[in-house]
Amino acid sequence: MTGKNVTLRLLDKADKEILKLPRPVKGAIYDFQHKFKTNPDSAGLRLKQLQGHDKLYSARVNDEYRALLLRLADEDWLIVSVKHRKDVYAHLDRLTYSVNRVTGGIEYVDLQVVQEEVLSPAAPPTAAPVEPARPTEPGAPEALFEKWSEQQLTDLGVAPSLVPVVAALTTEDQLLGLVEYAPQLTGEVLLALYDGKEYDDVLEQVTAPVAVPDLVDPEDFRTAVERPATIVTTSDDALREALEGEDFGRWKVFLHPTQAKLVARDYSGPARVGGGPGTGKTIVALHRVKHLVEQLPAGRNKPVLLTTYNKNLAADLRSRLLALGGETLLSRVEISHVDQLALRTVREAEPGNRKRIVDEAQAVREWRSLLDELGEDGWDAEFLHDEWTQVILGQAVTSRTDYFRARRAGRGRTVSRAERAEIWQLAERFAQRLDRLGVQTWDQIAERAAQLEVGRARRIQAIDRRREDAGGLDNIHVADGSGGWLRYRYRHIVVDEAQDLRPAHWKMLRAMTAPDRNDLFLVGDTHQRIYKNQVTLGSLGINIRGRSSKLSLSYRTTRQILRSALNVLGDETYDDLDGSDETLAGYRSVLSGTVPDLHRRDDWQDEREAVAALIESWGQVPHEQIAIAVPTNQMASEAAYTLAQHGIRALEIGPDGPRGDSGVHIGTMFRFKGLEYQHMIIAGVADGLVPRASVQQLRSTDPARYRLEMQRARSLLFVAATRARDSLDVFWHGEPSPFLEELIRVRPPVAA
Repeated sequence: MTGKNVTLRLLDKADKEILKLPRPVKGAIYDFQHKFKTNPDSAGLRLKQLQGHDKLYSARVNDEYRALLLRLADEDWLIVSVKHRKDVYAHLDRLTYSVNRVTGGIEYVDLQVVQEEVLSPAAPPTAAPVEPARPTEPGAPEALFEKWSEQQLTDLGVAPSLVPVVAALTTEDQLLGLVEYAPQLTGEVLLALYDGKEYDDVLEQVTAPVAVPDLVDPEDFRTAVERPATIVTTSDDALREALEGEDFGRWKVFLHPTQAKLVARDYSGPARVGGGPGTGKTIVALHRVKHLVEQLPAGRNKPVLLTTYNKNLAADLRSRLLALGGETLLSRVEISHVDQLALRTVREAEPGNRKRIVDEAQAVREWRSLLDELGEDGWDAEFLHDEWTQVILGQAVTSRTDYFRARRAGRGRTVSRAERAEIWQLAERFAQRLDRLGVQTWDQIAERAAQLEVGRARRIQAIDRRREDAGGLDNIHVADGSGGWLRYRYRHIVVDEAQDLRPAHWKMLRAMTAPDRNDLFLVGDTHQRIYKNQVTLGSLGINIRGRSSKLSLSYRTTRQILRSALNVLGDETYDDLDGSDETLAGYRSVLSGTVPDLHRRDDWQDEREAVAALIESWGQVPHEQIAIAVPTNQMASEAAYTLAQHGIRALEIGPDGPRGDSGVHIGTMFRFKGLEYQHMIIAGVADGLVPRASVQQLRSTDPARYRLEMQRARSLLFVAATRARDSLDVFWHGEPSPFLEELIRVRPPVAA
């Protein structure tokens, strides 16, 4: 056997196993794979077939450790495990590998490890297999999965070798232990059933998305390794990253089969991927960009746009895309947050437009000043600002007559014709006020950019029609008159955090790419909407009907934290960006951890001291892996001051991210979108702060707006809670937020 064409792959479960090994062993594994690829028959590797197995071999990694490999073909090998040499030969009959008949992927299970670590952790290594508990025996514990037959479990995709083990499970701890060692689909199916999902729902939501349409040959391992369900890596760089133990480096190497399908799918038009926090929507977006770039013809331009709603997230996308594909990938992709893209579009068309830009808070203050100057006390500044941005600017209304006809769906209180006349007059005065001050808002910029791009798209379409009428010939005079050969700015556009874009953003983006296959790819979750931008994409020319998918498996948040976060959402209904309701049905996690802790304190000062003490109790945890989310900027500053008194450095998170390199991250809940931490603390979750007291005042005056503001406040708390990976602690003083009612009922506060 020559080594020059040897393929060596690493199975996903083996990667997770290797992460737990000592660092020197990881280095030895990296050296081993180089030697193996060069010459598997090298005497130093001691490659040999294991007794009783036709495909399983062992090879020497170093003096102490051995790699277990499946031989898929003559020169195609798959590392399925790395074991200490004393553990390799003791139970050869308990090493099982097969092709799953549902997914068509390769599955490897060490039944002895499962036996020792899951069913009888205190038993000696030579313990015999545990028989399933029989509920009919007096005193026997009830089996968790007794209501499902062996046939039903295997039809769902449970590995056949594990069915007897599944039948023996009687506690949640045993189940969570099995999930750690079981093939991926087995774990997902069992957890879904345990969580109370009906058999048919599990079949539809968990099994069907990863099932292969064709008949599976259980002996064809070579074909099986190429299927998405066999999550492997082969390149040297990817293998190195897998071995380095960087938890968040694995996203560059391994994709869940459902994610891989969405990344590579050929869509007939705009497509959307939804899903709860931590389900890998951004990962899918980044891999989608890479996939699209790989389909491009050679060139030096940037025909793919990757965009999101703020500068901080755009910078994160850039660094992650660089990590995924290097400068080569980055050289073909334009990365910009959507407001910056709009500003660049406006300034390109209107180079003299150098007005200062004010944010929403400043714009609302200008509304208040205008109302004070006019002596108007019958209108609320925030209501007028929302009406101006969402209806007048959002629908490009340019006259009073058009405003009388404008749709106000979702705006809450109805307004009469006379009131519309008043609002229009105030809006005109407000626009004049901004112009006089030499300022403009981001909403104005977005709407102007949309107008410019829609106009440009119309000119392109007119040229295309003339070309078609002329039998495919270009009209040189028309092209010259346009200042150049007009083209759409981008071939493909990928949008992250789609739920927080304004209507004007969508009009601009739709006009920036030709309506075609794979033109727009959107990822987002309306349960995480933190701004007031509610849109129906279909009304803006973006038709995603029939091209919407949902991810439901969280890779970040533990089951315990996830349950608590979902309680925060309550019974609210959320839209799906296209006029229907969005749900988190089937949203689940295979990770397990501690239950979130709730802490009631007497006042805000006491809260801050308790938070500092909690951080001190975590010892050597890197402070940048700890975050504190609070309701207001002032509370963030006060929390940072208290931490400083305890010798704990704090970094406040601004619009551009953390202001420094090391320290506990502190900011308002708005600032934590897209971030994640080992330990998450949410403080100040008190009634009157979450939601703010002014929202409660809307309950009787504007019920529809009250509902939307309450929904947004729930979403903010939900986003903050789901930033946590390992632990979540929630603090309040006085009366707790009404959003915590259900959590407090099932999990009383920790005693002070």
